[in-house]
Amino acid sequence: MANLDPAVVGVRLRDLRGRRRLTLAEVSADTGISVSTLSRLESGSRRATLELLVPLARTYRVTLDELVDAPETGDPRVHLRPTEHPYASVIPLTKRVGGPRAFKMVLRPDGRRPDPRSHEGYDWIYVLDGRLRLVLGEHDVVLTVGEVAEFDTRTPHWFGCADDHPTEVLSIMGPQGERMHVRARPKRATAAD
Repeated sequence: MANLDPAVVGVRLRDLRGRRRLTLAEVSADTGISVSTLSRLESGSRRATLELLVPLARTYRVTLDELVDAPETGDPRVHLRPTEHPYASVIPLTKRVGGPRAFKMVLRPDGRRPDPRSHEGYDWIYVLDGRLRLVLGEHDVVLTVGEVAEFDTRTPHWFGCADDHPTEVLSIMGPQGERMHVRARPKRATAAD
């Protein structure tokens, strides 16, 4: 922990406290760390020690690695950390920079009206569970379990739950002009064919 940049740790601590909507006084009361020490940690003028980080991790309900935003250590497993939106939980399945990225989305029924938007890229959506309403240009379709849609995201589009039940989808998004490529081998002929 001695090599952690105090400024980077400070920004992370301030961000976590802000997300939890806690004041310095509330964090101080919960951790036993003085308000002035917390303030100096968040400003980067004091180096974080393990004795200070452990109670802060407990208060913010995160691991020590998450608390200091430590780099990953070569563990090949994908650590699923969902991003919450008013209408969906979005779970990144890849961390690739550039090229296609995969996400699992759990869409919640929320009564939103379609509001088609466009942007650069390409999208491939596979319905895992539920029913998905997709508005794509002039088309308004409902996809069910096992169905796939593939489209250029420059075409105005919108998708959400088709009914009052959650919908789970797998989405692979590619940058501008990059399409998904599905390869299938033809079935070998048998003597019965």
